[in-house]
Amino acid sequence: MRLEAFMGAARSAALAVLALLGLGVGAAHAVPAFAVQTGQPCQACHVGGFGPQLTPFGREFKLRGYTQRAVAFNAPFSMMAVASYVRTKADQPSPPADGFGVNSNTGLDQVSLFLAGGLGSHLGAFVQTTYDGIAKAWTWDNLDVRATTTAQIKGADVILGVSLNNSPGVQDAWNTLPAWGYPYTSSALAPSPSASPLLAGGLAQNTLGFTGYAWINSQLFLEAGAYGSPSVSTLNHLGADPFSPGDIDGLAPYVRVAFQKPVGPGTLEAGVFGMRADIHPGRDRSTGLTDRYTDVGVDASYVAPLASGDTLTLNARYMHEQQSLDATCALAEADPGCARNDLTDVRADVSYYWRNRIGVTVAAFDTTGSANPTIYADNRTLKPDSSGVTVQLDATPWGAGQSPLGPRFNMRVGVQYTAYATFDGAGSNYDGAGANASDNNTLRVFTWIAY
Repeated sequence: MRLEAFMGAARSAALAVLALLGLGVGAAHAVPAFAVQTGQPCQACHVGGFGPQLTPFGREFKLRGYTQRAVAFNAPFSMMAVASYVRTKADQPSPPADGFGVNSNTGLDQVSLFLAGGLGSHLGAFVQTTYDGIAKAWTWDNLDVRATTTAQIKGADVILGVSLNNSPGVQDAWNTLPAWGYPYTSSALAPSPSASPLLAGGLAQNTLGFTGYAWINSQLFLEAGAYGSPSVSTLNHLGADPFSPGDIDGLAPYVRVAFQKPVGPGTLEAGVFGMRADIHPGRDRSTGLTDRYTDVGVDASYVAPLASGDTLTLNARYMHEQQSLDATCALAEADPGCARNDLTDVRADVSYYWRNRIGVTVAAFDTTGSANPTIYADNRTLKPDSSGVTVQLDATPWGAGQSPLGPRFNMRVGVQYTAYATFDGAGSNYDGAGANASDNNTLRVFTWIAY
């Protein structure tokens, strides 16, 4: 299919579905509209009684197109807000955003509005628009519009579905891919490493794609699809950056396979995923070349509700990216040898939630890659390497319901601490000006409410 036809079909389908659901045009977490629709408390779908980490029940609800319903009608609208206090070990080189200082910042990270619900037994949507309180701007956020049906194929119970979405992996039902992986909440006021694979958010909200999937016997998940780039004017209208990382040449294919089964007291998932994208960096086509990113990975998760009423979860992901940055190197008039690079990103986290109210999470991350004097010119080692550990303690008092403000209200409060062993290439003097990785160690205290 030609790109123009693909994008035209995607836009038409999006507008038609959103009109049916009652929203013209507008990242997601525990959405109270779903709790009201299903008649279940937040903890039925979400580990710890708050999103976005899904239980097996929550995964099934998503894969069935958000259509399960216990009430005849409910208003499919929700909202959430996140605010943070952020302090780093050393002052940041410059303020993280206009109106903030170099340290000890307090800010409203985001306010989001959601259209979330099912229409009949075959159509459902999760649509989010967000006010970024740090950048002080509105943007469209996560979009996942689904159509599903059930079938019997050679004795197997199969859910067949299609998803129109705007971020590769946002439609995924497991908390291992970057779109829904840990940390489940963060702040733009905190420093973060500069290098990550393209699939780790590089195409979020600046693409539009169709994927089709089959969920077989609630065990085997098969998905394939492709993504393209909306026009500059469309993305500007939606509040997204149309130039970073650029526009996709043609379509970018995406594949996902996952297998899930009960093991011991819990549910084990193991899967693979991949994507390839040819991109014109900054939408500059003057060289006639593209940057090619090939991302492949494996993932695994385990969710175990314990006899005590507590919940244990483990998530892990390995992702490798091959880069052929021919266009970037040509635009920089660099040696052609600069084009061949690779990144490897490894992440794992473990959470324990007491009665789905108080939880502790420990996560480790490690990103490594080849040296490049052109794309990592600001690093003393000319490498992208960053690694560290994040620890989070949080409390969700009303994940089981019974909030004094009604069944729609939920809240999580927490504290995170991230410690870096390496940052942008090295552990010490990574920028050549004396900065150490540990200078970016970050304490974050946050409040997260949903209604």
